[in-house]
This record gives sequence, C-alpha cells and structure tokens, in this order.
Amino acid sequence: MNNDTLAIPASTPEDLLGRFLALRRERKLRHRDAAQALGVSECEAIAAAVGGAGTLSAVRLKGPWPELFEQLPALGKVLALTRNESAVHEKTGPFENMSHEGLVGLALGADIDLRIFYLRWAHAYAVTEATATGTQRSLQIFDAHGVAIHKVFLRDDSNLGAWPRFVERNAHASQQAGQTVAPAPDRNAPLADRDVDVDAFRQAWAKLADTHEFFPLLRRFKVARTQALRLAPDGYAYRVQADAARVLLETTASRAVPIMCFVGNAGMIQIHTGPVRRFEVIGSWLNVLDPGFSLHLRGDRIASAWVVRKPTRDGDVTSLELFDADGETLAMFFGERKPGRAELESWRALVDALPRMVS
Repeated sequence: MNNDTLAIPASTPEDLLGRFLALRRERKLRHRDAAQALGVSECEAIAAAVGGAGTLSAVRLKGPWPELFEQLPALGKVLALTRNESAVHEKTGPFENMSHEGLVGLALGADIDLRIFYLRWAHAYAVTEATATGTQRSLQIFDAHGVAIHKVFLRDDSNLGAWPRFVERNAHASQQAGQTVAPAPDRNAPLADRDVDVDAFRQAWAKLADTHEFFPLLRRFKVARTQALRLAPDGYAYRVQADAARVLLETTASRAVPIMCFVGNAGMIQIHTGPVRRFEVIGSWLNVLDPGFSLHLRGDRIASAWVVRKPTRDGDVTSLELFDADGETLAMFFGERKPGRAELESWRALVDALPRMVS
C-alpha cells in the first residue's frame, strides 16, 4: 500500500474497513496505529465493522455506561487495558466490587483496580476479530473524539458463555456501520504564573489531608499539573532526570519493593499494586512483563519527571510523576500503601536516591 494514499478519506464505511484490514494485514499494525496511518480515529475504524461478518465485526452497544460496565464481573477472568499516548497498562483478573456514584465509578478488585469517569464515555462496541491465534473478543470504549478510553479482552479461561448474552443485552438499536466523531478540542491554557495566588496555593497544598484532595486543589487554583509542581511549597516537588523511571523500575524489581503504578486518560485510571519482577528495555519502550501485569512506557516521550510529596493524615506520600512535552501525565508511581498506614520507608529511600536534575 502506498504511503501517499493512506490518508485519502474513505468514501464509505466498507471502503474504510477494507483499507484498515489491508493495512493491518500488510504491516502487522495494531488497531490504533493502523487507524492513525489512515487519518481516522480508532473508533471510526472499529465502527466501520458494525454489522459485518468478516475477519473483523462489531456490535454497537448502548448505555447507561455504569449499567453496561458493571455487568463485567459475569465475564470472569479478563484482560483490562488502559492507555494514553505514551503508556499502556494491562491487568489480568476478574472485575470485582464495582460501584458508581453519578458518573464516577470504581472497580476495586484484587487484580483490576479502576477509577472510572463515565462523563467522558461516548461510544462502545463489542468487537470480534479472527487472528492467527484464534478468535479475539473485546469490549472497546471510546470518547467523543474517537480515542480509546478502555478495552476489555476475553481470554480462553474467561466465561465465554456469558459474552453472547452480554452483547445481546446491551446491543444498541442502531447497527448501521460508521461513526461520526467530534474534532479534538483546543487545549485549555492554565493561568499565567503571575495570575496565580501562589501563597494561598502553597498554604493549601501544605494543609492537604488526603492525596485525593490534590486534583480539586489544581482546579480550585486553575493551574496545570506541571505548573503546580513548579509553584509547589519548598520541599514538596523537585525535578529528577528523565531516566528516573528506568532507574526506579530496575531498582524496584531488584529489591522487590512493592509499588502502585497509575496510568490513565480522561475517562479511566488503571492501577497496579504489588511488586515488579521482570523489567526490560526494548528500544524506546520501558516494559514490565509480569504475570497478570504489563506496563509499556515510551521512555523517549518523558519530557520531565518529578518527585512529589503530598501531606496526608498518615504522613507524607511520595510519588514519581512523568509528563510529556505538553505537560500531559504519562504515568505515576507510588509505594504500596493503604489508608491508615504510613508510606513504606523502602519506597521513600528508593525515590530519595533518584538522580536529580542539575539546575
């Protein structure tokens, strides 16, 4: 397939699907990369397969989204995948202890641990694809701009019998191929530093009692996250070298220090809690390849790395937070902890030893 023809708009969903499948076949590309090469969103590519019966087929699903998502425990053991532009987080296990309040949800299983923001969900599909290793069944959720929020893949040991019932129960009335998505919005500019009440911001930070109060703090003072770190009270945030993530993952693996790893996007945050055992650098990717947990992080996209401290009722909580060139969060790492317990001294010592940026 000629590169010059890839981004030519498809005339019909059938045309888009044909080109999408051809590109996948010829270049062995993942869904996201093939859609990007064609100049469409991943959601548009998947929606082109609605009503189909070929190699790739999809069924459009309906909301309400909390009602749809909280049926997932019936599927048994699955693979849950959340990603952003530079990081992919995969966890294997059953969905458990699911709940929601309004359009904010939780999944608090021992294996699959999610913070869910249903307000950002716009489209969902049950996808079936014939692959070299067999039939792949998945639930794929997208935002209004066609960007993937979350995917759930069935495995051979999933409750496969529950899948047809799940799809039938949640099928949308419209099964016409194709999907229109909204253009990506312009980024909201934060306040200029000179317009931030820095003294009040620092005082509010120092009075935090829970890590969950940090995001509301940013909204209250209308600051972006990296801006907040620059303006932090003395001792609460400092930059470390961009390879700090590699150093941290290598060290946690060698010392068996249990961690918490957060990867998310506007509609989902996925969390791993526990040790890291197998860490490998493959090209530009930093990879954790453990049974039940995989992390794939683009090391070359880490534009800044910060050590951040937040006061809580249980003492300071320390994190390593990674950002791209636009200030978007790639991933965050904490030491394993529960409310009511102090931070692990082994974690704090590991973070304190990370190489600092030379000013």
